[in-house]
Amino acid sequence: SMFWEVTNRRKDEKTISYAESHDQALVGDKTIIFRLIDADMYWHMQKGDENYTVNRGISLHKMIRLLTATTINGGYLNFMGNEFGHPEWIDFPREGNGWSYAHARRQWSLSTNGFLRYSFLGEFDKAMIGLMRRYGVLASGFAYNHLMDEMNKTIVYSHRGDLLFVFNWHPSASIPDYELPVQAPGKYVPVLSTDESRFGGQERQSMAAEHFSFDAEKGDGQRQPHIRIYNTSRTATVYLRKK
Repeated sequence: SMFWEVTNRRKDEKTISYAESHDQALVGDKTIIFRLIDADMYWHMQKGDENYTVNRGISLHKMIRLLTATTINGGYLNFMGNEFGHPEWIDFPREGNGWSYAHARRQWSLSTNGFLRYSFLGEFDKAMIGLMRRYGVLASGFAYNHLMDEMNKTIVYSHRGDLLFVFNWHPSASIPDYELPVQAPGKYVPVLSTDESRFGGQERQSMAAEHFSFDAEKGDGQRQPHIRIYNTSRTATVYLRKK
């Protein structure tokens, strides 16, 4: 259902995709990060403060943006503040709020003061956009579905290029030696993970790992290259194929 929502268009149809809309946050509704974490944002966003709700929210916020941005077939729109998980809505001066400027700003200090976990979200956004530029994700065409594993809540897809995207949405199931189909034979190495320590993650898999493809049979009887990975829970990892 999730993959269908972000790819539900004709292959030749250019669209603009976004995780958080203008109307959603502009009129006083909750931002995505506030929906995920709610009141715990006021008390547990300091670095080193381990809080389950905050950890869950930060993990999902990174995954939501990465899924949205890398399944596009046209352009990616970032709403004000979404790049670092802005906790409050944006509201411009108008008659309805007494022409107030109170919410007509992004609180950049949240992501730059060095003490709060918003900086992890901001650093991930920079890395995500950098990866998309480096490997031409915007121009790589329609996302091709390799695997939809409902039991393990795992989505695997690729584009025409050499990037492979693996999303494990499961809240607890981390699976060693998880076998998945890939688009072509070769060596696959991780180049971006939402679980990296620089983004506030636990870095449960090595970013120096190498995964060599092997030939295996799919469920329909056809044979296709596969790799085995450590499929960690509530994380997304991007792999690069090296010939």
